[in-house]
Amino acid sequence: MSGKAVVLLSGGLDSAVALGVAAREHAKTVCALSIDYGQRHRRELEAAAALAKHLEASSHTVVRLDLRAVGGSALTGDIAVPKDRDEARMGADIPVTYVPARNMLFLALAMGFAETVDAGHVYIGVNEVDYSGYPDCRPEFIGAFQRAAALGTRAGVEGRPISIETPLAGLSKGAIVKRAAALGVDLSLTHSCYDPDEQGLACARCDACTLRRKGFEDAGVPDPTKYRFDVRAAIKVRAAGKRVWDGADA
Repeated sequence: MSGKAVVLLSGGLDSAVALGVAAREHAKTVCALSIDYGQRHRRELEAAAALAKHLEASSHTVVRLDLRAVGGSALTGDIAVPKDRDEARMGADIPVTYVPARNMLFLALAMGFAETVDAGHVYIGVNEVDYSGYPDCRPEFIGAFQRAAALGTRAGVEGRPISIETPLAGLSKGAIVKRAAALGVDLSLTHSCYDPDEQGLACARCDACTLRRKGFEDAGVPDPTKYRFDVRAAIKVRAAGKRVWDGADA
């Protein structure tokens, strides 16, 4: 296998930094791969396209895989997205924003794509520090999938196994934001919110928004996210025990 790399690019903060790492390590031989899985937060696919251009990926491929038929997730069906949860609650269970077997399916597609374009590496922006309890973000899963891929791909059985790269695995969101700054990744192009409005503005209340905002705070980097309202002011009001956020959605 060559030094070429495939990067799973969702349009979120983590995948953007994973692309930035791959771009630095593999120069002009990075193929970005995004999955249109029927997600209701469609804004992230637009973000992925902008990031692929910004980081000069050699190509950007979008594969359609409609997981709405499988269901079971607030990201693909008519299920309320959890709001206003602290980190302890996020780590206590697997939330309804978990998309069943999503990373397993995405990695399988990325492996197949990597074989097609003769890439020796697949990058994915998972991390086991600041995450919402998803089982397919853990190193145990990645290691098991790596072993399965070595057995279930032509590249693997011919002695040229494709390596799964997880450059953010041990990093907190704050460390990931700092890594982005060092790599020159424009995080204003990224989208993380699970429940944006029709204009694509972030809700500030879902798990993804909470972790993202904390990451910028911990890194001491200004948050470029476009929210529906002034988040800092709303947090102060909420701390005073008053109704906050955006009117009826308080």
